[in-house]
Amino acid sequence: MIRPLYAFAILLLSGITSCVSTKDISYLQDSDYSGTQAKAITNERQEYKLATNDVLNITVQSAQPELTQVFNLNTGQGNFINGDPGSQYTNGYVVDAGGNITLPTAGRLPVRGLTVSEAQRVIQNAVNNYVRGATASVKLVSFKITVLGEVRNPGYFFIQNPQATILEALGLAGDLTPLGNRRNVKLIRQTPTGSEVVLLNLTKPNLLSSPYYYLQPNDAVYVEPESALTQRANLTNLSLVFAGLTTIAVITNLIISANR
Repeated sequence: MIRPLYAFAILLLSGITSCVSTKDISYLQDSDYSGTQAKAITNERQEYKLATNDVLNITVQSAQPELTQVFNLNTGQGNFINGDPGSQYTNGYVVDAGGNITLPTAGRLPVRGLTVSEAQRVIQNAVNNYVRGATASVKLVSFKITVLGEVRNPGYFFIQNPQATILEALGLAGDLTPLGNRRNVKLIRQTPTGSEVVLLNLTKPNLLSSPYYYLQPNDAVYVEPESALTQRANLTNLSLVFAGLTTIAVITNLIISANR
């Protein structure tokens, strides 16, 4: 009686568990991308337009530093560049609810809806009214993304590359685990009208030409688990059930043997 039970358990477990194939974990699967011939893909990145709560690092330099010092809030350069949130808001210019930043002496400047280069021109013009020969440098430092789900190192990351891609985000998170679903990665993006959810397939080369290939500030990436992960998680419960059945079978067998 025990042997058939073990055979049944092994058969059931082998049917539940499944190996993860190479097709399930490979990116950009296409025969056109194999071999020695390179294939160029055009995907022009759209410049990001500033939104409320974005943080700008503004540095103004001139031959007379004492005249431009008032514009330079950043006194903790190391922590600021490393993406410390507290340092950013203390030493950076935050776009307020009205879409403005407040520049010392120059006052409120509208920057929401502008690209970083456009905002730099606005700030440069404002600085020119007070300091001759000064140069304004503007950088977006609140470029933060969040990566969750079936990755090796989930969390949030500050990006210093304005052309960061979905693959770079996954690289920062340590890549997907073998059980991450590469065919159904969710990108959650905040827009003026609400949250936008897009499904990305990392196994398809057309990912490289997708408008969502390039990330924007505050994007969130969620990697769903493969069904094999759920099946593997159930093995613990199944093993307990089989252990209980085996124990019952042993006890029953002992009782039958004792009554013979």
